[in-house]
Amino acid sequence: MNEFKTYHPIVNFTYFLCVIGFSMFLMHPVSLVISLLSALLYLMILKGKRAAITKLAALIPIAILTAVINSLFNHEGVTVLIYLPSDNPLTAEALLFGCSAAVMIACVIYHFSCYNEVMTSDKFIYLFGKIIPALSLVLSMVLHFVPKLIKRLKEIVTAQKCIGRDISKGSLWQRMKLAVKILSILVTWSLENSVETADSMKSRGYGLSGRTAYSIFHFDKRDYMALFWILITSAAVIAGKLYGFLYCRYFPSFAMEWTTSESIATQIAYLLLCFTPIIIEIRGSYRWNSIK
Repeated sequence: MNEFKTYHPIVNFTYFLCVIGFSMFLMHPVSLVISLLSALLYLMILKGKRAAITKLAALIPIAILTAVINSLFNHEGVTVLIYLPSDNPLTAEALLFGCSAAVMIACVIYHFSCYNEVMTSDKFIYLFGKIIPALSLVLSMVLHFVPKLIKRLKEIVTAQKCIGRDISKGSLWQRMKLAVKILSILVTWSLENSVETADSMKSRGYGLSGRTAYSIFHFDKRDYMALFWILITSAAVIAGKLYGFLYCRYFPSFAMEWTTSESIATQIAYLLLCFTPIIIEIRGSYRWNSIK
């Protein structure tokens, strides 16, 4: 089930551009929670609960480390919890800001994970191939590099295990030698694939002036409605931010705006924006069940 993926690339890209941008710049705790929950739920829809929970477990140590490091090196704030051995204060404001920064990093990583599932290479090249052909190809390869590298690494490890070279067995020296061999295979494979991709794109005349390209994407009424929805909710969030309805201050003391009707309305608009793919998936599932 991935109905949002079938929408036009402009709709997909606009959504992720908005939510990732807002996730980086809106440090209001309520906004961060909304962004994190939406990204986590959508990743569960895209890749399953197990993959989402595994990624969450991997991000928890990073989040804790970010919060701790910020608290140790940032001593601003008026609410002193304890004094460190260096006589520097550990403040509640610094700890809270560190936690918020950790959640913000998690939100961005989760949204980018969803982006990699929805925005395929052909969609990205379709959007930017004519404007910046060389850069669009490079960016497309870079954004998909890490997931593809992990997939290849798993294939190599499995293949080595099948011929009796299990990296989890043997002495430390043997495992180190096998790890170097696997890394060498991975790098060689990636470099060969890069050369093949470059030759393939060159032989097809990619980037030449006057070159045409076949596209399977068509902007229909459904895409117009979705794009309008994303732009309207994004405009509401931007207006709320400009007018101070999402005001949040961490230093010298913590204070935030969240009880007024304008602030609640802005947060609802942000929630509707972030949960747009999930709403589309639920609506599509309901329609499918009704048809059945």
